[in-house]
Amino acid sequence: MRTNELSTMMVIATMLLLVSIAFFLSPSQVQANPDHDANEHQSHKVIERKGKRVHQVTMTAMENEVEIDNAGKIKYAAMTFDGKMPGPVVRVTQGDIVEFTLINPKTNAFAHSMDFHAAIVDVLDEFGPANPGETKKFTFEANYAGLFLYHCGASPMPMHISRGMFGVIMVDPKEGFTEAYPKPDREYFIVQSQFWADPLNIEGMMENTGWSKTLINGKAFHYSPVHDPDSKLVLQSKPGELVRIHYVNANINNVASMHPIAGIWDRVYVNGSPKNIIYDMQTHLVPVSGSASYDIVSPANRSSNNAIVDHNMSSAMRGGITVLMNKPDADPEAGRGNIDNMLLRVKN
Repeated sequence: MRTNELSTMMVIATMLLLVSIAFFLSPSQVQANPDHDANEHQSHKVIERKGKRVHQVTMTAMENEVEIDNAGKIKYAAMTFDGKMPGPVVRVTQGDIVEFTLINPKTNAFAHSMDFHAAIVDVLDEFGPANPGETKKFTFEANYAGLFLYHCGASPMPMHISRGMFGVIMVDPKEGFTEAYPKPDREYFIVQSQFWADPLNIEGMMENTGWSKTLINGKAFHYSPVHDPDSKLVLQSKPGELVRIHYVNANINNVASMHPIAGIWDRVYVNGSPKNIIYDMQTHLVPVSGSASYDIVSPANRSSNNAIVDHNMSSAMRGGITVLMNKPDADPEAGRGNIDNMLLRVKN
């Protein structure tokens, strides 16, 4: 059988499977929502219930344009959670409950769903799709500490992910920081993805052909003025500070080879878990849908710079390079406090 025929059959089979999943979903999980405003934004509220901390997280599936270049000239027909690529970072503590709501406005053309890699649930129930005009709700307990991908699993899955429906859920360990997992001076979230200029090139996504850019948090060379003069952001720290980079590989097909040019990974926490520590690494492989948290410490007696790269050169030179500047006058808020300081975006 020819490759093109095999790819087409796989896509059709996936679509038929997800149609059947939607048919058998419990009515209590998928609710009609014909009057929802497509511009409703994400919310994250925390309450206490029966001695448990409960995170009430709502996201909206949006089929909207995004800018995938620093100059704002390249508009792309994306699919997103809350209008941004990647979607919002969800941060909880091990043992917390997540009550999740996904709103799929009736103005959308596609079914959408949510697959939290931190959740242990039923793929045919909680991770099933919501059609346009429906709202999907489910609950799970975040039992495993670590750094996890989330993404849309609706058919065709490669298209939904590559067009922007992905993000990060961070489950901090219930023990907090320890000697083995020290508190960092600064933290940054980085999500890497592959970009296809043709958003309907499903065959290319399946065969890993035709992709043209590597996106870091939604833009090529997002944090690298060295490679793109229109880049307005870099990661920052003061000399000698411990910086922890939370990295997620949201590529469709490519393993990432994460390397800090002019530095060493002091510690690598595989999957972001304090139980999985590797020391003194030059390069660390991250599989598709995998993650790692990386500690790096710059020289304390001088200013310096690092380039955080996917050392697969085909990925690096298409946009997968991030600059970390270590300087005495580093922005005191960068990498600290709220998520907006840790997953950097240009503020409009």
